[in-house]
Amino acid sequence: MTTVQQADELIQAQVRNYGTERVPFELAVGRVLAEDLTADRDMPAFNRVTMDGIAISYNDFKNGAREFHIAGTQAAGEPPIDIDANGQCVEIMTGAVMPQSVDTVIRYEDVEMNGSTALILVDQIEQGQNLHLRGRDRKQGDVVATKGTLITPALINTIASVGKTEVLVNKQPRVVIISSGDELVEVNETPSPWQIRRSNSYTLKAVLQQYGLTADMRHIPDEPQQTRESIGHCLENYDVILLSGGVSMGKFDYIPRALEELSVAKIIHKVQQRPGKPFWFGASADGVLVFAFPGNPVATFMGAYRYFIPWLQASVGMQTKQPVYAVLSEDFTFKPELQYFLQVQLGYTTEGKLTAKPIAGNGSGDFANLADTDAFMELPLEKTTFKAGEVYRVWLFK
Repeated sequence: MTTVQQADELIQAQVRNYGTERVPFELAVGRVLAEDLTADRDMPAFNRVTMDGIAISYNDFKNGAREFHIAGTQAAGEPPIDIDANGQCVEIMTGAVMPQSVDTVIRYEDVEMNGSTALILVDQIEQGQNLHLRGRDRKQGDVVATKGTLITPALINTIASVGKTEVLVNKQPRVVIISSGDELVEVNETPSPWQIRRSNSYTLKAVLQQYGLTADMRHIPDEPQQTRESIGHCLENYDVILLSGGVSMGKFDYIPRALEELSVAKIIHKVQQRPGKPFWFGASADGVLVFAFPGNPVATFMGAYRYFIPWLQASVGMQTKQPVYAVLSEDFTFKPELQYFLQVQLGYTTEGKLTAKPIAGNGSGDFANLADTDAFMELPLEKTTFKAGEVYRVWLFK
């Protein structure tokens, strides 16, 4: 049987490159940059005022001046107002460009305004205070985001600031999610006592949406010919197929046979893990990849985060992040010789250590339990008893 480490290596050996494309920057969240982004001008582009107040020449204050004549009022976005005599100031607002004839901003709280004059109430100020100097953050031509960076809402701010209306990103694979089984009905239907609503495929779709990927969905009944035809159609029209259910050893699990008949080479079938032991992975001659997860909800959910998402991140060129580890907060025992993915709730100690509290469930069909957890903790198969205080890797999904 394939180990988790071997499965990981075999899947990563099938990483693909789907090319690049340009997309509007406001639609780029979740995508991965395929180019370095540079500043088209200094950031900030001018000496920017950071407090509402008055702008003065520090030398005037140094020479004993405390009362200043207001030469004008300048808001953010307006041309600078320069002073032309000693003892003058500019009433100025946050975000405004600092006039060249002044160099220090005194906030309103430290000033008494009397009509056309301003009296400074403090005895100590620093030259250049309350200013964000031009080019302090980045200089024109500096790299502000590197190739391989995941575009987040925070990065959208930077992209807009450098004037990139479109960004070059790595293309994502065309993905279809296929659920199977006669026991499944649509979400808006009322199930018979022997049926359940179709949820796994929607869960997979939601997982992919976290990474800016929109997948199509299909459902196939437990019928050999329809299974073969549906999968065959998807092999011709998609880059990746995600299957949920129908890969175990049951009498009506037709998917492995259909994949074999369609010349999809089996790379993995059965991994030494729980949940998700029947996991199947393979590739067609044309390079289409198939991730076939067991139908139990927790197994599908865990498999997506443990195997598909790392493959996706590598295939879209995302920069590799450091693995996350947590301290087990309670003793835990698991006897079968399988790598165990323990559902955990994360927290922090007063010392800042990341902790993982086991959340007891009722097996891989207990999907309701997932709502109370934040991650899976990967426990090695070489052990059966795991003690509080031991450190293991966690796979975050929140």
